[in-house]
Amino acid sequence: MTKQINGFQQLGVGVVNVEDCFKWFNKNFGMDIMVFNEKAVAEIMLPHTGGEKRERHAILAINMQGGGGFEIWQHTGKTPSTPKFEIQMGDLGISVGKLKTANIKRTFDTFSSTENVSILTKINKDPVGTPHFFMKDPYGNIWEMVQSPLIFKKTKANNGGVLGCTIGVKNMDESLKVYQDILEYDEVVYDETGTFVDLNGLPGAKHTCRRILLRHTKQRMGAFSPLFGKSEIELIQVLDRDPVDIFKNRMWGDPGFIHLCFDINDMNSIRSEVQQKGFPFTVDSSKQSDSFDMGEAAGNFSYIQAPEGTLIEFVETHKLPLIKKLGIYLNLRNRKAGKPLPTWVLNMFRFKRVKI
Repeated sequence: MTKQINGFQQLGVGVVNVEDCFKWFNKNFGMDIMVFNEKAVAEIMLPHTGGEKRERHAILAINMQGGGGFEIWQHTGKTPSTPKFEIQMGDLGISVGKLKTANIKRTFDTFSSTENVSILTKINKDPVGTPHFFMKDPYGNIWEMVQSPLIFKKTKANNGGVLGCTIGVKNMDESLKVYQDILEYDEVVYDETGTFVDLNGLPGAKHTCRRILLRHTKQRMGAFSPLFGKSEIELIQVLDRDPVDIFKNRMWGDPGFIHLCFDINDMNSIRSEVQQKGFPFTVDSSKQSDSFDMGEAAGNFSYIQAPEGTLIEFVETHKLPLIKKLGIYLNLRNRKAGKPLPTWVLNMFRFKRVKI
């Protein structure tokens, strides 16, 4: 078997109160499918948690319109530490989560009248003409709503799931070694330098930067690939100021965007590749077990760290609860890689919907 990236599985969102945030993301972003809800101890994340095992509470939620989900993650063994400075575009790490919408005008109008939401920009077009706008949720996270016609299943939500994210980098060429060469975002949609009208209203938008949007030309093929769909990553290198580490004096799991995660097959091939390319695993669950028990789910996971500091997770799913009350689980351990689950099976996730 060879390495296979099946799709952008989820964006990690560190929060102060996981249950309150899940309710808000459920109601306002349509993240109403609870894949799992687990309290546990992050035992093997020591390189990124100050060398200590940390108690945490995590909820994985998805949107049936498709796209990646949210891993809503809260430190429970310590007080979550919020940023002590305003994060600007180009600061190092994930600064913006991208969500897709089939009707950007309706989405803009809805959030313009949503309590505790700040609309940061009007609807503009990016350098290749795609309509989008930026907003800030009540917890300080910046989201970009991007026009996209790709929907897995129609719902009443104003938007779909995660399309990707925007990442501040220190050295564009060094970071591309991860995002292009390892994660296979091989299409450069645009690569432009300057200041950008469509970013006006975002913190730090007046600074000169190099901006690259990456997409993948290869269709992702895996068990959940029809649900994940296509994704993109935008990299920003600010050129006229020194960028700051978004998690300066804080740790993984504290509030903000904490990682991006990819569903994969063949962890062994990925381990070998990233080692050869100079980005070895910082965390590797397979050292503990050939199938790591994650409560309701099981599988293996690993992390690498991009040059600018972004944590990137790889997950190889072995078991996942589908209808827990009926004892129905997805067992993917021996499933042929590259074979999507039937649409009727993926549609069964709707039975995990949580009504608020």
